[in-house]
Amino acid sequence: MERPYILHLFTPGSQMSPFDVNMAADAGYQVIAPYTGITVEGVAALTQDAIFSRSPKGLARTAIFIGGRDALLAADMLERAQKAMVPPFQVALMADPSGAYTTAAAMVASVEAALRDHHGSTLAGQRVVVLGGTGPVGRIACVLAALAGASVALSSRTGIDAAEAAARATGERFGVTLEGVSGGDSAAVRSSLASADVLLSCAAAGVQAVSAADLQQATRLKVAADVNAVPPAGIAGVGVMDNAQPIEGLQNSQGFVARGIGALAIGNVKYQTQQQLLRRMHEAGSPQLLSYREAFELARELLAPKPAA
Repeated sequence: MERPYILHLFTPGSQMSPFDVNMAADAGYQVIAPYTGITVEGVAALTQDAIFSRSPKGLARTAIFIGGRDALLAADMLERAQKAMVPPFQVALMADPSGAYTTAAAMVASVEAALRDHHGSTLAGQRVVVLGGTGPVGRIACVLAALAGASVALSSRTGIDAAEAAARATGERFGVTLEGVSGGDSAAVRSSLASADVLLSCAAAGVQAVSAADLQQATRLKVAADVNAVPPAGIAGVGVMDNAQPIEGLQNSQGFVARGIGALAIGNVKYQTQQQLLRRMHEAGSPQLLSYREAFELARELLAPKPAA
């Protein structure tokens, strides 16, 4: 009898996301076991319970997924799980807390594709402002944009102190340099928009982070992306289905027409990214380590120009 494919789901929260359970089932896992209330200190013992209960051959059908809602904590838990391995007793590992790694990867890769296709440029050297930057998606979007060569400003609605603290903690954990800027009121948002080449809105669902009047201050803007699918739009003028459509009435001072990317366009890339990473763990036959970098690499591949027929 063949051994079943088992996915162990670790979360520090009180429940595992149904989204992740469904995705795991669709990727082919036959046994999906959630573990809640997991601490960083508890990860090693659980990991070793998983690896020592099967032979190295059987472990090819075993994997661990780390969820939760904290991008930094998930990175710490993934690192602990990796260090707990005792070769040849190793299993595949993946982290995607609250979908933040794959959502941020899809968002930044979509922006990169829009810059390439409509402005003939990359993220390198661009000024990127991330609204809602203290949340899990916002933090990882900041990290990925910085890794792609952008100058990144992390903005928080609660003010400059929260923004600077989040920028410092996130930058130190992931090895990038981030700037904190205030998004505490309309004047602060407009000030940051005035210098933005790229705008990423990762604010809470149902919150409009940028009004139409605010957006008129974005005189350098090339691309704006919004992950909010719940009305009103996080960025006025960017529809949920928009996939690098021109933002009506917004042409920047350099003559570029600013392009908008909506939540469902990003969500399509996010879904494919998470599903393919889970399938990679399921099908690889060897231990995988999958995190925000691998998610970004895959999202870029999904959006790469198609070869001419």
